[in-house]
Amino acid sequence: MLFGHDKIEILHLPTPLEYLKNVSEDLGINVYCKRDDLTNLATGGNKLRKLEYFLKDAMDKGATMLITEGGAQTNHGRLTAAVAAKYGLKCAIVTADEYPGEISANLLLDGMMGCPVFFVSDMETGRQAVIDKFTAEGEKVYYVPMGGSNEIGMLGYVECAIELDRQARDLDIADATIYVTVGSMGTYLGMLLGLKECGSDLKLVGINVLPYGEVGHEEEALRKALWNYYNSSCKALGLDTDRFDIKPEDFVIETAHIHGAYNNAVEEVREVMYYLARKEAIIIDPCYTGKTFEAIYDGAKNGDIPQGSDVIFMHTGGLPGIYTRHHRVELERELMPYMHIGEF
Repeated sequence: MLFGHDKIEILHLPTPLEYLKNVSEDLGINVYCKRDDLTNLATGGNKLRKLEYFLKDAMDKGATMLITEGGAQTNHGRLTAAVAAKYGLKCAIVTADEYPGEISANLLLDGMMGCPVFFVSDMETGRQAVIDKFTAEGEKVYYVPMGGSNEIGMLGYVECAIELDRQARDLDIADATIYVTVGSMGTYLGMLLGLKECGSDLKLVGINVLPYGEVGHEEEALRKALWNYYNSSCKALGLDTDRFDIKPEDFVIETAHIHGAYNNAVEEVREVMYYLARKEAIIIDPCYTGKTFEAIYDGAKNGDIPQGSDVIFMHTGGLPGIYTRHHRVELERELMPYMHIGEF
């Protein structure tokens, strides 16, 4: 039990913390990868740690159906559908995105697991309409917020940070710097609280991939949003904020790798995707982990990360993202030279 909340154990933990020998030798820094992409349902990803806690809360409340929301290609939605399928619940996903013109990537997996996706014109009214529809049909609906990012979902990464601290100590990298994606903020905030809770010497840097606020003021807006999230979570969990001694300036966030939009196709991100695949056979995605690993790569190359530093890359999954149309067409175009058709 963590801060008064229990979970249903879904995952085979701990996930590995791997040393990336080839990348480390090339970049001159010691790069380790926390493999939260290897969690064990529906191609895996970080949201499953959060869903262990949501599932317990939903089951305790007698839920028969999970409903969540996100982008059309939401990884969180796909994994919510996976947990629902595994534990005999119904599931639906609501998105305010336009239908992308094909059933691919996460949408394909959603359908395979029997999870309907509702494309709505307005998220707030659309979400409520979907909840009302299934409630009227007799389901007891449990709502899971976007990205699983509230005080309950955050607990999965409080736990992960404590797990990672133990692994880092075992590898004698107890003061390494962790690089993790910041989107809906639950993974980052949970990790920060977990590191504080166990007295870790690990440092945490968040790489923002979801624009907040006005251009040029993203960092300020995100820090404010994190501060509000932190205070509301402590209140909801009945925790004194003095327990963690966190201040707004403790949120270390980089916004240089947003590239102007969320989930956009970016050549520089694809280049580091190819780099990591060819150096270590590790596949990262173009929306989340690609931008986070780009921050590590660029930091090593330009000297922002000093030579010899110990770095931990949080691999939070997202594999299906490479199969979305707007990313796939660029990947196919660039990788076509590797296809030798009728040459011999």
